[in-house]
Amino acid sequence: MQLRLTGITKRFGSQTALAGLSLDMAEFKALAVIGPSGGGKTTLLRVIGGLTAPDGGELEIDGERIGFDEESLLAHRRRIGTVFQAYNLFPHLSALENITLPLTRVHGIPQAEARDQALALLERFQLAPHTAKRPAELSGGQQQRVAIARAMAIRPRFLLLDEPTSALDPEMTAEVLDIIMELRSEGRDIIMATHHMGFARSVADRCLFVCDGVAAEEGPAAELFENPRSDKLRNFLAKVLKY
Repeated sequence: MQLRLTGITKRFGSQTALAGLSLDMAEFKALAVIGPSGGGKTTLLRVIGGLTAPDGGELEIDGERIGFDEESLLAHRRRIGTVFQAYNLFPHLSALENITLPLTRVHGIPQAEARDQALALLERFQLAPHTAKRPAELSGGQQQRVAIARAMAIRPRFLLLDEPTSALDPEMTAEVLDIIMELRSEGRDIIMATHHMGFARSVADRCLFVCDGVAAEEGPAAELFENPRSDKLRNFLAKVLKY
């Protein structure tokens, strides 16, 4: 996968979320995005995923320039499997229906085919006994696994994960990280914002440090953790790796 961002800016009122962020990254399979809270990670992922149009700049993925008009963004979003911090499941639908609904309504897949795909994914992610349950009847880890299954069901161009374990306890976090590790071992292209530094280092082949709305540092994951070049990254790692 290739990713290029040039001069991406985004403001929310008086707050600058992305301040001319530029990045040119060739040939990676898994990118970990790290950085302090409020530094711009989530906004960056939303721009990459077509969920937020920037105020300025350019975005290219695998050599294709992504337009920021609503029609282009909609087409772009349909090709990406996105998983959010808060699951974003439909509360009135079952686990099975949460997966089949986007397939039938958005992607035009026949109901029977969508059901077969959803059941196969629920089985794969150890959710077969819970197909008829609504989100409120599932644990946090189970809800996030349903969300990942839903993202995988569309056979996405890549997976975009925005701190998918931030709302989970340690045991549930391990469940979800195991699934992401499995998807990575299958060669899936992944972009993930995470606060789990050990996981980022072991799973990602590239790492991006976002701070103050810019791409402050980027490189091979192991190199970034072992030999940070900037004071900001050194200070950030010293804090998050202290305990």
